[in-house]
Amino acid sequence: ERVPVGVSVGVQPDIATLLRVVQDYINDGYQRVKLKIKPGWDIEPTRAVRSTWPDLLLQVDANSVYTLEHADHLAQLDPFDLLLIEQPLAHDDIIDHAQLQRHLRTPICLDESIVSPAHARRAIELRACGVINIKPSRVGGLAAARQIHAMARAASLPVWCGGMLESGIGRATNVALASLPGFTIPGDISASRRYFRRDIVTTPFDLNPDSTLTVPTGPGNGITVDEAYLEEVTVERWELRTGG
Repeated sequence: ERVPVGVSVGVQPDIATLLRVVQDYINDGYQRVKLKIKPGWDIEPTRAVRSTWPDLLLQVDANSVYTLEHADHLAQLDPFDLLLIEQPLAHDDIIDHAQLQRHLRTPICLDESIVSPAHARRAIELRACGVINIKPSRVGGLAAARQIHAMARAASLPVWCGGMLESGIGRATNVALASLPGFTIPGDISASRRYFRRDIVTTPFDLNPDSTLTVPTGPGNGITVDEAYLEEVTVERWELRTGG
């Protein structure tokens, strides 16, 4: 009925600002935080957050900016008890991720590398990761997402659901997907107000006190489009007609 979620924190100007931003999200009720990292902004920011909140569910996301040459450097993240290191190497480096995973104690999570069930199968067979981030809009929809979920469960590999700035319509789909049993890591499906002053659904997603979102139970994907507001913000309309 509820799925645990977290929030993603971008690179900040300095560590003091980072700690303030993380504190604000914790005050909002988020119990899992993801830090964006890059060379020059990785070990010390992560150390600062972990030192300040020893029990916080914490993970990092590299967005493909490292190479195998950084293996020893990335191993310095191991002592921080992270849930995962997301996509440290390039999107097409599944084999290199397998080599890197053997060098790290922290599970590698593949994100950009997983664009279809076939890519997930290769990653699992090569042991290129310990976690998979399933984004329905990236892997080809709900059917493909469920295939990846099933493969990961068969391999005892945890998965989680990432978002791609969806409105409440797509967010409802992500929340429903994240309610499947293999999704054991909090997803990047933050509350609607994290991204929109006003959503185009009548019941935006609000964060529950236990850092969860409630799974909709209405017809279809469980939400209702705010037709009046959608009309107000529509800037262009296309109509497609079939012949005959």
